[in-house]
Amino acid sequence: MAAIVDYYLAPISPFTYLGGERLAGLAQRFGATVKVRPIDLTKVFPATGGLPLKQRSPQRQAYRMAELRRWRQYLDIPLVLEPKFFPVNADPAALMIIAARTRGLNALALSQRILRACWAEERNVADRDTLIELVDEVGMEGKALAEHSDDPGITAEYQRETDAAIERGVFGVPTYGIDNDLFWGQDRLDFVERTLVHTGGR
Repeated sequence: MAAIVDYYLAPISPFTYLGGERLAGLAQRFGATVKVRPIDLTKVFPATGGLPLKQRSPQRQAYRMAELRRWRQYLDIPLVLEPKFFPVNADPAALMIIAARTRGLNALALSQRILRACWAEERNVADRDTLIELVDEVGMEGKALAEHSDDPGITAEYQRETDAAIERGVFGVPTYGIDNDLFWGQDRLDFVERTLVHTGGR
């Protein structure tokens, strides 16, 4: 039985973007199944003691920028430190990803495409037409998926995912869950790998 990695993300998170391709590589290497679970940070932060970026201290904001520079260089990944369309409402992109997942499509690929559009290409991932283009670019039907994302059931699923993440102990993104273990941050992917090695990928 393949290991399952619960992947809690927000589709406008730069650190989620930095870890996305490596997570996909680990899943392929170990034959693990990644369950893509977008969550609403505007609900997670108040419930878990977190703060939106603009409400954090100047020291914390400066350190975040330093970390983004370091990881951009270390991973050799294109990343615009202050993209034109950030911050934006993450909900439309999150709903599109959930809609893809409910249709059995590759939600992991779509999530990474959306993140790359925000952080490397400075595209507005809160804009419906842009999202439709991004869905088309990964080989899915953008207009059909956008219509599906309008279904109240998709919104309800988004809320369920967020509530379940809070209940499980998730307080930020990206967070990776394997069995009873949670790993917060793309810099914890080494521990995700070690856990998959230990479990034999199941």
